[in-house]
Amino acid sequence: MSAAEWKKKCETEWSLQGAPMPDKLDWKSVYEAKPLGRNLLKNPSPHGLSKDTPPPEPELPDVPTNGPPRFQPDGDFTGWITSTEVLPYDTSSIPPGAVVCNLPQYSWFSMEQVVDLKEEGLWEELLDEFQPKIVIQDWYEESQLHESIYQLHVKLLGADKSTVISEHSVNPTEDNSTYSHTWKEVSHVFSGYGQGVRYVHFVHRLKNKFLMEFYPTLFTGSSVIVRPTKTSS
Repeated sequence: MSAAEWKKKCETEWSLQGAPMPDKLDWKSVYEAKPLGRNLLKNPSPHGLSKDTPPPEPELPDVPTNGPPRFQPDGDFTGWITSTEVLPYDTSSIPPGAVVCNLPQYSWFSMEQVVDLKEEGLWEELLDEFQPKIVIQDWYEESQLHESIYQLHVKLLGADKSTVISEHSVNPTEDNSTYSHTWKEVSHVFSGYGQGVRYVHFVHRLKNKFLMEFYPTLFTGSSVIVRPTKTSS
């Protein structure tokens, strides 16, 4: 196929009529990269779980193992930068003089990725002039470990990887008054974000608990998808 034919193929399949499509680009490489409509995050489900199947129920041993404290869930976190923040014990509800044998110890487990939009196949003219929608989605387990078990912070960054052009944060408060154990969806659409976006910084934190046994909050289906839909500034 000629360069013009590859360009036409991209325009037709992704409905990019009216979008800036410079002849200087290697449209065969752009087409093969398929930057539009696919998840740009690597390894979106490290626990091997699907949002279409209920999260697994905790498996409790007959006899508590009472092993050393643990703060990271099992999983293959290839592609993610991970970190752990162990929180101090909360003793605010313990009456003076009371003796407590065990207190829950909470921790935040953070996972982040930085998506290079140009490396994934997008081009500057499309990002700056067309400003396609950037759709964020995530699913976290309703673990009921605490009233705050999930946080999300996504930033659209400039070419220097530090200038924040747009950002969105989520920090929900859980209702633990009745038992419920499902996946909860979090989503956001960036549109009309302005010129200069080159990277997407995605970070979420999930709270875990250790009380003789380890109780995690799991997640699945994290995604960053660029949609071929024009938005206004």
